[in-house]
Amino acid sequence: MAAPRRQALFVMAKDPRAGQVKTRLCPPLDSDTAARLYHCFLLDVLDLVAAVPGVEPVVAYTPPEARQAFARLTDGRFLLVPQEGGDLGARLEHTFQVLFAQGFERVAAVSTDSPDLPPEYLREAFARLQLWPIVMGPCPDGGYYLIGLSRLVPELFREMPWSTERVVGETEARARRLGLAAARLPEWSDVDTADDLGRLYRALTGDGRPDDRAARTAAFCRRELHGHAFIHA
Repeated sequence: MAAPRRQALFVMAKDPRAGQVKTRLCPPLDSDTAARLYHCFLLDVLDLVAAVPGVEPVVAYTPPEARQAFARLTDGRFLLVPQEGGDLGARLEHTFQVLFAQGFERVAAVSTDSPDLPPEYLREAFARLQLWPIVMGPCPDGGYYLIGLSRLVPELFREMPWSTERVVGETEARARRLGLAAARLPEWSDVDTADDLGRLYRALTGDGRPDDRAARTAAFCRRELHGHAFIHA
């Protein structure tokens, strides 16, 4: 019997320090509140990733000295890989390279900015990677919440216009030039701005909330964000 094909799913994670995470939410939030909110995002996404069947859960963490903090946070459930590189593209490329070098055959990266991501989207990403060399989960702002590869494609990460509406389109254009097809997952929102956070608040605390997804983030929203004017704009 053939050995199972190895798969890894890594979370791009920062140590949740005030002033270092979710800075685009400050204002309206102060840096301490933003850091505690990010901590909830991170824990909810780690739970999502840990529950995906048939994959090795991984945290790509920064800064390097936060290794012990992430070891405690993940309680030994996750492989830990330090992020390396001067920008997001370099850090993504490095982590993919490390995991492919360790023998993983399908690897995907997911951000911490979509704590309410439906878990079936993560399972679908690896199903698509059985047939497609590249898979992306697009966000409405033109970025992506997930990218998955069946082999390292450095051209998808170098000199990319990060934090613009061009990321998904440019990634697909580069893939086409390399003769590679890219599959798309369903679109899902991430949280970068106060408007994004207001949308997430309403989705997680409204009467139509479908399940217990993002439980920590939802509790934080109810407990600490209810009085903010931007939430109800």
